[in-house]
Amino acid sequence: MVEGLQRVVVTGLGAVTPIGNTVADYWTGLTSGRNGVAPITLFDASAHACRFAAEVKAFDPSGYLEAKEAKRWDRFCKFGVVAAKQALADSGLEITDANAHRIGISIGSGVGGLLTMETQAHVLADKGPGRVSPFTVPMMIPNMATGLAAIALGAKGPSSAVATACAAGSNAIGDAFRILQLGKADAMICGGAESAITPLGVAGFASAKALSFRNDDPVTASRPFDAERDGFVIGEGAGLLVLETLAHAEARGATVLAEIVGYGTTCDAHHITAPTPGGVGGAAAIRLALDDAALAPECVGYINAHGTSTPANDSNETAAIKSALGDRATQIPVSSTKSMTGHLLGGSGGIEAVASILAIRHGVVPPTINYANPDPNCDLDVVPNTAREATLDAVLSNSFGFGGHNVCLAFRRMR
Repeated sequence: MVEGLQRVVVTGLGAVTPIGNTVADYWTGLTSGRNGVAPITLFDASAHACRFAAEVKAFDPSGYLEAKEAKRWDRFCKFGVVAAKQALADSGLEITDANAHRIGISIGSGVGGLLTMETQAHVLADKGPGRVSPFTVPMMIPNMATGLAAIALGAKGPSSAVATACAAGSNAIGDAFRILQLGKADAMICGGAESAITPLGVAGFASAKALSFRNDDPVTASRPFDAERDGFVIGEGAGLLVLETLAHAEARGATVLAEIVGYGTTCDAHHITAPTPGGVGGAAAIRLALDDAALAPECVGYINAHGTSTPANDSNETAAIKSALGDRATQIPVSSTKSMTGHLLGGSGGIEAVASILAIRHGVVPPTINYANPDPNCDLDVVPNTAREATLDAVLSNSFGFGGHNVCLAFRRMR
């Protein structure tokens, strides 16, 4: 921890997920082991090798977005702006002309407006270039969730969009944390948003053999750390936090949900999709977060794992956790909420940060569902199948992405 930096706290949460479209519903889903995986309904997947996903269900943005505007937006933007509005309302922070330049937005997305790109590619091929929508580029680019959220909320401070694949949401939170530590803003709305359950998205991940192919039993397909795991289940949604400097939060009498105390980020520089054997890069990110937070391994009460349910990630992440935390690693509850939500790609770090903060607030560790067959290469306490009560002081949240990106965030109960 560097002396002279601002302390940074969490004052608001927003979530649109496959197991609940509000923070309250999401938390109920997490603690009850709700399964968000089902056959794909967003398109006809009958010809696909993988025909199931974790879709956001009964999503109705009408209370948050004007119908005319929302009709033009890509789905990932809708998720991001709705979650941002939820988080801002939860925080009680009012953005005015007087403070707008000190409030910023940082929303990560792994692929951005993939549905827009696919749809307009078909228009180009079938109807010609003159019929391509003028909204194609604005709705396709991955920074537009940030841009639209800033417009919707009137936030004129630091603005950025991170595209580090499945680490994007966590990188966006960590980067916002740094901006606030340095006093460059008073508040940041940050997290991740994604909607890549599209024909191209599903086919691409399936071709790369990254997905599970349990079409006969999709509800058990996302089984992190289980010996019979065979790939991840693609999900969608958004998770957003409101971060503020402690001084700013205290000055306005805000309710503090937790403190963000550490951020570690590294790159494997190894392979476009495969992690470094032994989880070396992930371990380095965890150590950096612990050092940043001045946390000893003994202080860590829970780890929200990246836990994708792929053969490579889960064993490598286990090795990373054991390397970084030593003998303490096997004593810490380590669960993967992706067992319930599927893998939101760039949105995963956002909803998992929300889960980590709620775990601290409520004293409950969410489970890893669908766990039936122990893997000796994943010999951690994975909180199998049932949530567990626990008094938590500090919690870590891991996110790792294609390209070798590794992120660890550290949150702590407010003192």
